[in-house]
Amino acid sequence: MRKIVSSWDRAAFLAVAARHWPGGDRVLPRLSRSADHGLLWFGVAAGAALAGGRPARRAALRGVASLAVASATVNTVGKRSVRRLRPVLDAVPLVRQLSRQPFTTSFPSGHSASAVAFTTGVALENPAWGLALAPVAASVCFSRVYTGVHYPGDVLAGAALGAGAAFAVRGIAPTRAQLAPPARPRADAPALPRGEGLVVVVNAGSGQRAAGVRTDPVQEVRSALPLAEVTGYGQDGGDGEGDLGKALESAALRARELDGALGVFGGDGTVNAAAAVARRHRLPLAVLPGGTYNHFAYDLGIESLADACRAVEAGEAVAVDMVRMCAGDGEEAGWFLNTFSIGAYPELVRVRERWAPRTGAWPAGVLAAVHVLRTARPLRLEVDGRRRRLWMLFAGNCTYRGLGLAPVRRHDLADGVLDVRTVSGGPLARTRLLAAALGGSLKHSPVLRTARVRSLRISGIRRGTHLAYDGEIAPAPAELTLRKENEALVVYRLPTEWDLRGRGV
Repeated sequence: MRKIVSSWDRAAFLAVAARHWPGGDRVLPRLSRSADHGLLWFGVAAGAALAGGRPARRAALRGVASLAVASATVNTVGKRSVRRLRPVLDAVPLVRQLSRQPFTTSFPSGHSASAVAFTTGVALENPAWGLALAPVAASVCFSRVYTGVHYPGDVLAGAALGAGAAFAVRGIAPTRAQLAPPARPRADAPALPRGEGLVVVVNAGSGQRAAGVRTDPVQEVRSALPLAEVTGYGQDGGDGEGDLGKALESAALRARELDGALGVFGGDGTVNAAAAVARRHRLPLAVLPGGTYNHFAYDLGIESLADACRAVEAGEAVAVDMVRMCAGDGEEAGWFLNTFSIGAYPELVRVRERWAPRTGAWPAGVLAAVHVLRTARPLRLEVDGRRRRLWMLFAGNCTYRGLGLAPVRRHDLADGVLDVRTVSGGPLARTRLLAAALGGSLKHSPVLRTARVRSLRISGIRRGTHLAYDGEIAPAPAELTLRKENEALVVYRLPTEWDLRGRGV
């Protein structure tokens, strides 16, 4: 059997060598060289990380991790276990041959393993991007036979190993679709084909849009949901909070007339305002991510306008928690969907998010902690009646995951708790926290305290102190109470793999 397979392999190699492939002599040898040491795929990953958003960075990271596993397996196990000699080049035209011939053994093909591992890793995170890369990966694999450095069997074995590496990485680090749903309680919401019955307020000023590629977000939403009623906001100087509130109120009243839903295109601050209106009018909310970071939309599983449109048209929705903020006199001071903070945390987040695309979340969190703790000053507050001296107080709507001082994201938007984290301002607290940050043990530092509670009362706030919630900054009242409201808002969301399994799909 082994002789039959080897004979077929050599025959296929000779057939490729003997055939004329139009354009191949100019393209395939160059493509093969560009993939040396994974440089082609590292370049694709770097371009996606710089030009794309969070989904692109996540897909690029998974592709690189898959490539690394495949490459390590090929070089430590594959090449040493089967010491197959490279093909004889007599039958390969000189114009096709590489100027530098590889000196390692032939089986399996490392280039093929890397190409398929990277592409499969990207596809597991985003099938459309993986499909776009597939022709390039296939061309790299074929180029190894075309240039005479591998038999077809070497390439097939490398490709199988690369795909296996990508699935192994997925087993260790599940894709976003594999994670438990980010909001568990399913809720009733109308299915709105092509957006019929949806009234959308578009904040045209949200997000970072380059002048050379600026698009009209109103037209973008209308094209995606042609039967929706879309109102632009922030285009003609109407960019005050009052104007936004009026636009959302008018849209909510119209949505109630239609027995439909309220939609909002914008960042977390705009979504925050829309959520309060949707809750008050008992309307489902469609979040169309249009801001710079879109934390709530991403935690919800909505990463693009297309995701939001599919959820709205299918009528897929869940209930999520909100947090009510009340001043000392009981007057409502607002709501938040993501985070609340007082002290130095807002500056920490700003620094972390500025550095995260270049360094990754953990190093960016360390740099942010070092910077903020070097420049900030502690506050004196009463927290649930206890006098505290704090560098910062953070409260998240539901449990956040990530670096202890700078949490990153949530996997459940309806867990019924406030995620409270405080950093003590006692003697040597700054030095101890900096040491913990630099040592990578920040979440275990004794000056960092965490708690899971349903409500939190903060008093003794000095005049002139500011607080931040969902990306917005506001003056803090002398006393403030944060209280969870379980499943207070219905939002559209695409079903995850977990949802589909539960329905037997």
